[in-house]
Amino acid sequence: MKNSAPLALDLAGIKMNSPLVAASGCYGYGFEYGTWVDLREWGAIALQGTTLHPREGNRPPRLAETPSGMLNAVGLQNPGIKHFLQEVRPRLGELGCPVIANIAGESVAEYRELAAILDGVDEVSAVEINISCPNVRLGGISFGRDPVAVGELVSAVRGTYRGPLIVKLSMEASDLVAVGRAAESAGADALSLINTLKGMVIDIAARRPFLGNLTGGLSGPAIRPVAVRAVWEMAVAVRIPLIGMGGIASAEDALQFILAGASAVAVGTANFIDPHIAREINSGLRRFLEQEGLDHYSELIGAARDCPESR
Repeated sequence: MKNSAPLALDLAGIKMNSPLVAASGCYGYGFEYGTWVDLREWGAIALQGTTLHPREGNRPPRLAETPSGMLNAVGLQNPGIKHFLQEVRPRLGELGCPVIANIAGESVAEYRELAAILDGVDEVSAVEINISCPNVRLGGISFGRDPVAVGELVSAVRGTYRGPLIVKLSMEASDLVAVGRAAESAGADALSLINTLKGMVIDIAARRPFLGNLTGGLSGPAIRPVAVRAVWEMAVAVRIPLIGMGGIASAEDALQFILAGASAVAVGTANFIDPHIAREINSGLRRFLEQEGLDHYSELIGAARDCPESR
C-alpha cells in the first residue's frame, strides 16, 4: 500500500507535511503571501530575521538583478522583537504550518536574550540562528567565519532555548565543515546551508558600485552548484539533519539537494518569480516518487552517494 503522506517528515522535532521551507528573508512573515497562495503547501515558514531592537537596514539601492540570480543588501530591516511579540505573534496561527523564527544579533548576549524570549512563544516551532552577522567583540568579523565563535554562540543559545535549534551557515567560513561540526557539538539540532554569497555589481555609467551597501548577498540558480557541493560535504561530516538551500526553483533542483544528503530544502528567490512555487515543487516531488516506485522521499536522502565514484 502506497504511503498516503510521501512528503511528510519530522525534522529535528518539527512536524512538517512537506520537506519545503520558505526561506527566511524571502517570505516576510508569511501573511504577505497568504492572499494568493495556500500556505499549507509549505512544510514550514522561516520568518524574516528578527533582532533585539528595530533595524532600518541599509541605504538603497538594495536589490540588483544578475544573470541567474540577484543581489540583496536589505540589511536585516525589521521592527524588532517587541513588535514581533505584539503584532506578529497573534497571527502566526493563521499560517497553518510550523513557524521557524530567524534571529540575528551583534553579540552573544543579544542572541541569548532573543532565544530566551522565544523560548516562551508556543507559536514558534523552532529557532534558526543567522550566524552571518558581525561579531562586535571580534571587530565586526562575521560569527560564521570562526568555529570557536560559532560554538560559543550556539552553546549560549542552547542554554536558553529548549526547542529545535537550527544554525544557518555562511559561506564566508574558510572551513564550512568545521563550522558545521562546531555548531553540532554545541547543541544545534539541524543545519541550514547555504546562506547567500557576497557579491558586487558595478554601475558603469556612475562608475561606482550599484548597491548602497557596496556589496550584497548573491542568491538564485547561480549559486546552486556551490550549495549542492556544500550539502554533499556536510552530510558526511555531521549526524544532524540538513536543510539545503541555494537556487532551488523546481522539483529537480530540490532533488539534487536531497540526493546529496539534505533532509529538507528551503526556497527563497524563486518565490519572487512564482508565488506558487511550493505547490509546483511538491507536485513534482510526488510525480518523481511515483515514477520511481518509492513510498517516501526519505528513501532518496543521500542516495547519490551510492554511485561508484562516491565510494
